[in-house]
Amino acid sequence: MTDPIRSRDRDATEAAILQAALTLLAEQGFAALGVNAIARAAGCDKQLVYRYFGGREGLVDAMGAALARRMTERLARVPLPAAVGYGERVRHLLCGWVEVLRDDPLLRSLLVWEISDPAPEVRRLSEARGRAMGLWVMQALAGTRAPEGVDAPVVNALLIGAVQQMVLAAATAGRFSGVELQADADWERVKRGLMEVTTALYG
Repeated sequence: MTDPIRSRDRDATEAAILQAALTLLAEQGFAALGVNAIARAAGCDKQLVYRYFGGREGLVDAMGAALARRMTERLARVPLPAAVGYGERVRHLLCGWVEVLRDDPLLRSLLVWEISDPAPEVRRLSEARGRAMGLWVMQALAGTRAPEGVDAPVVNALLIGAVQQMVLAAATAGRFSGVELQADADWERVKRGLMEVTTALYG
C-alpha cells in the first residue's frame, strides 16, 4: 500500500525541482541548468533529480510539458468572438498573443533561445511550445476559412513573428523600428495596426 505522506512528499519535491528549473531557466538561461544548481535551488539532494526525472533530459521534458500547460492555460483566457470571419479571428489571436508574451518573461526568454541556441534541450522545449501554440490556433480558427488566393499559413507566420519581435524588443529597448512600446497606449496602437493589416489581408 502506498504511503500517502511519502506520496505527498514526493509530489512536493517534484514540484519544487520543476519550479526551480523553470526559475533558473528564466533568470539565467540553459547554462544554469545543471543538476547540482537545480537541486540547490530546490533545496533537495541532487539524487532526487535523477530518481524522479531520470536526470537533466527527463527534467527538460517535464519542463516542456509544464510550459505547454502554462501556455495553454494562458491562451485559453484570450477572448475569441464566435460569429466573426477568419480575419477577425486572426486579429484576436495576434492581440491575445501580444498580451500573453508581455505578461510572461519565461516565454519571452524561450523565444530568444529558440533562435539563438541550437542545443537539443532548447529544441525539445521549442517543440512543446509549438505544439501548444499550433493546437490553440487550429481550435481558434475552426469553422472559418481564409480568402482564396492568400497563403494564410505563411502570412500568419509572418504576423506572429512580427508580434514576437516587437514584444522582445520592447522588453530590452522599449521600442522597435522607431515605434515606442512602453505604455499600454503604445500597445493599443500596435493592436490597431494589427487590425489594419488583417483587414487589408483578409477583409
